[in-house]
Amino acid sequence: MIVKDDLLSKLRRYFDLNLYEVKLWAAILSRGVSTAGELSDIADVPRSRSYDVLESLEKKGFVVMKLGKPIKYIAIPPNEVVHRVKKNMHLNAQEKIKRLEAVKDSEMMKELESLHSTGIDLVDPADLSGCVRGRHNLYNHLDLLIKEAKHSVNLVTTGSGFARKIEALRPTLERVQKRGVKVRIMAPQSKEHKKLVSSLKGIAEVKSVKDVKARFCTVDSKDFMFMALDDKDVHPTYDLGVWVKTPYFATAMDTMFDNMWNQE
Repeated sequence: MIVKDDLLSKLRRYFDLNLYEVKLWAAILSRGVSTAGELSDIADVPRSRSYDVLESLEKKGFVVMKLGKPIKYIAIPPNEVVHRVKKNMHLNAQEKIKRLEAVKDSEMMKELESLHSTGIDLVDPADLSGCVRGRHNLYNHLDLLIKEAKHSVNLVTTGSGFARKIEALRPTLERVQKRGVKVRIMAPQSKEHKKLVSSLKGIAEVKSVKDVKARFCTVDSKDFMFMALDDKDVHPTYDLGVWVKTPYFATAMDTMFDNMWNQE
């Protein structure tokens, strides 16, 4: 059986399988019905591992064990496998969400918060900085910073970044605005942004700028986060940001923000 490594890699990623599982699954798909020994030879998987791997595939709904001797395994149609995997992932996700919701108000969470508070008190403010890689992680960290805002959030971004950030951060922006946090956003805007800007009424003040090429955010004149690369030139996976807790520099950036904001 010849299966391209690229296909095996994709199957592992999409179906959350290990290498032996995906090899044996591909092997049984190519045969329909087969014994563990035959599949082991076809897939180049050690016979000592083939039975427990096939048992794992059976539990996950990829194969069915045929009654009789020698023991044989029957391949489930791929469309049905997709349905089963999707269903199982959904159930597992719901179960994990329930566990995490239960943790929020538990004694364990109080202990974790206590540990974190104690640890933060021992940290030199100069050490509170970090490098954040990947656009998804960047937005998650921005969301965390904004979520803890008490007074102000100043955000400068690109035209394309404006739409992305509003989509990712809107729920948090709405919550902090209700707490009285002043949210201001500057970004280049086109006709396509008109509806989006209107939707932010009552949530954030938005100002259109043309000549500013920057991506940064300040929160409460204490936290400063900037993106080091032009989002036009970098793949989202490789986007890069730097976060620093620095009242001195964050205040300076807020002063610069105010100057740009007040320009006609």
